[in-house]
Amino acid sequence: MTHSHSTTAIVIGAGLSGLAAATELRDRKIPVTILEASDRVADPWRARHPKLRLNIHRHFARLPGHHEPRHPGTYLPRDAVVDYLSEYAAGLASDIQFETCVQSVHRLVGGWQVGTNKGTYTCAHLIVATGREKEPDMPIWPGLDEFGGKVIHAADFEEPSSYDGKKVLVVGAGNSGSDVLNHLSRANPAQVWISVRNGPSILPTRIFGYPMHRMARLFSRTPKWALDPLMAGMQWMNFGNLRRHGLPRHRKGGGSRLINDGVTPALDDGFVKALKMGRFEVVGQAVGFSPYTVELADGHKVDPDVVICATGYQTGLEDLFGHLGALDKRGYPLCPAGQKDNRNPGLWFTGFGVSFEGFFYAAGVSATRLATSISAQNSQLSNERRTTRAAQLDPPQSLTLKGTLQ
Repeated sequence: MTHSHSTTAIVIGAGLSGLAAATELRDRKIPVTILEASDRVADPWRARHPKLRLNIHRHFARLPGHHEPRHPGTYLPRDAVVDYLSEYAAGLASDIQFETCVQSVHRLVGGWQVGTNKGTYTCAHLIVATGREKEPDMPIWPGLDEFGGKVIHAADFEEPSSYDGKKVLVVGAGNSGSDVLNHLSRANPAQVWISVRNGPSILPTRIFGYPMHRMARLFSRTPKWALDPLMAGMQWMNFGNLRRHGLPRHRKGGGSRLINDGVTPALDDGFVKALKMGRFEVVGQAVGFSPYTVELADGHKVDPDVVICATGYQTGLEDLFGHLGALDKRGYPLCPAGQKDNRNPGLWFTGFGVSFEGFFYAAGVSATRLATSISAQNSQLSNERRTTRAAQLDPPQSLTLKGTLQ
């Protein structure tokens, strides 16, 4: 049964950014409805392999109005993230509409119309919180359909021990690629090749026993011009010249890639040691497939049993929002972190920006920013309505001129 529903604010997505935005809105007495396509919160997290750990310190893994995660570990495992988000969402349960898929978005005079599989919603403010990593980006190589091995995206990485005894090719060594390689370093694959075009900016998980990510505030306060040499120096100090082991340097520095491209530095947790010991081998860029091999840019071939594509993600926003001029050429929002979009009043994006502190922290900052702006707009609108109503109830008296002309 379909229905029509109207409210002040609608949030698309009950992930951490959507939940944070809804919390900040509700704290300001702004009615909000959350539309979630899945039948539960944290579904993308539940789908990841059980040994996944965040690359952010638990100190920065707190959402607005809630306590810091109580897990004793420095870096939260998958199940701790699921538990935290489930607990956080419990306070918003009455506002979440599960199994509600957004199918269309249209601008109205003074608001937005959202078409779903369960009816139509209208609102003054539409908050999009579907995530930077909504859709895995899988390359299309020549001959891929003929390949007899297994090809998966890093998002579908399985229990690390399932790769024991297998020959594995990891395409990409950025944040997600390094995470895969960290896990493989603690497993027993027969062979691991790393296909890279550009090397990552990679930092240690700890420096002298101190968690690297606990220093995120220091990085965020460092002048932009100093970030690239700072990260390059820390990489060199901890790992030496990785080009000697086949891992090239990226033409951009780690700070520039984060600020300009949204690519966070990778954290090492066993990957570099395996590389230096010869357990992992860096090879050229993958350019094509045959039934039994993968061809590399330098003409060499490898014969993996499994290919893991750590090739990034797409936002999947074009179909719903591409016609509004709200996205850049890569499909990312032009106003990614709760900023006001003057071209689309009442349309807000949250969870698409990045920060050194990590995505939990960024979600809180973005939620506070957009909720404060919406609250201010609502207050201004209410004041204007009161002024108009008062003028209608008490019109100005006409003036009567008394006296006679001389």
